[in-house]
Amino acid sequence: MLVFLTIERSIACGRAEYRTGDECCPMCSPGNRVYKHCTEFTSTSCVPCTDSTFLDEPNGLTACIPCTNCDPGFGMTVMQPCTPSSDTVCGTLEGFYCLDPTKDGCRAAQRHSSCKPGQYISHTGWSSCKSSIDIST
Repeated sequence: MLVFLTIERSIACGRAEYRTGDECCPMCSPGNRVYKHCTEFTSTSCVPCTDSTFLDEPNGLTACIPCTNCDPGFGMTVMQPCTPSSDTVCGTLEGFYCLDPTKDGCRAAQRHSSCKPGQYISHTGWSSCKSSIDIST
């Protein structure tokens, strides 16, 4: 009786490497993506992100990430434009406040409510106005 054992070698790649097949390939730098994976005889070939895309970390990805769109229709505006190595940073337009803050900007906004004179908003994010005059006697 013959017994065949398959032993897979488990190679840990370094911090600046990624695995493809049996190879540990050097990562592309931020702002670049993999054009061709490395082989036993060649290094990774990288190309810059283009057309409103970015990668903000060293990577082994073959496609860049689309940049965030700061849609004015949703109360958003561009604070910092997208670059090949960083995503767009959005802020809020006048008359809006941030619902979903990020480290650098905002992901979602809501229009401020408008109250009549003598009224106020009791809690941030509430849409109904309350009277500032107590008429209970």
